[in-house]
Amino acid sequence: MVKRYKKEDNISYALGATVAMELLNNRPECVRTVYISPKSDVDAVAKKARELGVNIVEGDKAFNILSPKENCFVIGEFDKFDTRLDEDKNHVVLVNPSNAGNLGTVIRAALAFDCGNIAVIRPAVDYFDPKTVRASMGAVFSVNVMMFDSFEDYEKSFPNRVIVPFMLSGEPFGKKSFSRDKRYSLVFGNEATGLPKEFEKYGAVRIEQSDKVDSLNLSVAASIAMYKLSVV
Repeated sequence: MVKRYKKEDNISYALGATVAMELLNNRPECVRTVYISPKSDVDAVAKKARELGVNIVEGDKAFNILSPKENCFVIGEFDKFDTRLDEDKNHVVLVNPSNAGNLGTVIRAALAFDCGNIAVIRPAVDYFDPKTVRASMGAVFSVNVMMFDSFEDYEKSFPNRVIVPFMLSGEPFGKKSFSRDKRYSLVFGNEATGLPKEFEKYGAVRIEQSDKVDSLNLSVAASIAMYKLSVV
């Protein structure tokens, strides 16, 4: 039975045809049901669901509960799943992110720039929240995301990495050099407060910008950093 999403639930929802298709293509074992509105003119999702033997429910009830105000005509219901970060790859570390849209956009950019291993430090927004899933455009089904209670817990799990914290007090990021032989963790703070001062000990960097704005949006800053790392 469809119900409004709660963080403590074991299921979540992929809102929209594109996001639902990413779910079916990349996490078919997790799909429970695909809901299709009579208003939908997209056949590809239903076709894929039938190929996989996924239950399909037609009607507006699910949409009235989960997406009453959005232009959404396809919903994929799925079981939450666990992933583990690849220790041989570069990581993005988000310390206390609080906005679902920002987190989803970072996840999408991480997939685009081949940096699809993301550590999230609690307290943080839920990466399985349907708003996050939709903001990622389904990229959440193709990356590795792990939650940690503290940055110290992350370091213990993945030691011997080059930590690169992004802070306004840091040195210019443009002068930072990267090596293909090393594994990096790009660390970003909360949208409102940034990283605590103790992160300066790792050798903080800042993305150079004009003085016409206070700072860059989290997802923009992370995207710039991941792009530079991807072209090393």
